[in-house]
Amino acid sequence: MEKLLVCTDGSHDSEVCYAYAAWLAKRTHALIDVLYVSDLRQFEMSMVTDFSGSLGVQPFQGVFSQLQDIEKEKTKLIGSRVHKVFKKYGIEEDRVKFHQRTGFLTDCFEEFSEDTEGFDVICLGKRGENARIATEHLGSTMERVIRSATKPCLVTPRKFHDIQRVLIAYDGSPSVNRAIQFLTRSEMFKEMEFHLITCSNEEDRGSNVLLLKKAVDSLESAGYKIQSHLMIGEPGDVIEKYVVDKDVHLLIMGAYGHGVIRHLIIGSTTTDLIRRCHVPILLFK
Repeated sequence: MEKLLVCTDGSHDSEVCYAYAAWLAKRTHALIDVLYVSDLRQFEMSMVTDFSGSLGVQPFQGVFSQLQDIEKEKTKLIGSRVHKVFKKYGIEEDRVKFHQRTGFLTDCFEEFSEDTEGFDVICLGKRGENARIATEHLGSTMERVIRSATKPCLVTPRKFHDIQRVLIAYDGSPSVNRAIQFLTRSEMFKEMEFHLITCSNEEDRGSNVLLLKKAVDSLESAGYKIQSHLMIGEPGDVIEKYVVDKDVHLLIMGAYGHGVIRHLIIGSTTTDLIRRCHVPILLFK
């Protein structure tokens, strides 16, 4: 792993994301690019539109200019905070670059991806700066990034916990098989306690046992020690319970399952688990 991309909005969740990015960077010696996007929608909200109608053009221009000045100051504060936090975590200053773009997240994200030398993992918080208002809702930024990203995404929770125990939710899909390939080529997790589970119903038990064995064999041949289990039940419920019961610190899974619309939206099980599990989730597509 050579480079991480960290998406930030300056919120508490972003601060936790910095901690996980620093954890990865220390283990891989990766460089860190931090991206902050000034979203144009904040200057197009109904309140601003009302100002333009009720106050006239000149007062509106003054309000708009003040909002832009506030955003510039916010950007400076976020950039300064980024370098302070990573320095606190022991990441050298020359390994961290802060970037600011103005526009809409998806457009800036694609442009930024093309302009850089490339990155290996995208890190972002589960929720953004409105999390206190909508604590059970996933951030719209997070969902857009996962849909448009071509690289693995690490979705971080609201609290940091050192990673010692890892769970792979394996369903045999192409996306989770890319996770298996990633792990067989990587050294960063090998000394950790590894669990691998496959969820099944009674009818598919036999075929899923073979599926599970194939994944375990691949990881064991790469040097991992695996605790594997075939679990009966709904994937969301089974995985959430396993994460809690076994005190899992990182969940690895595919961003999409076998659904016919998997190329259009994040899989429903994936979305459900991101919402319900309070651990970082490393998603592969």
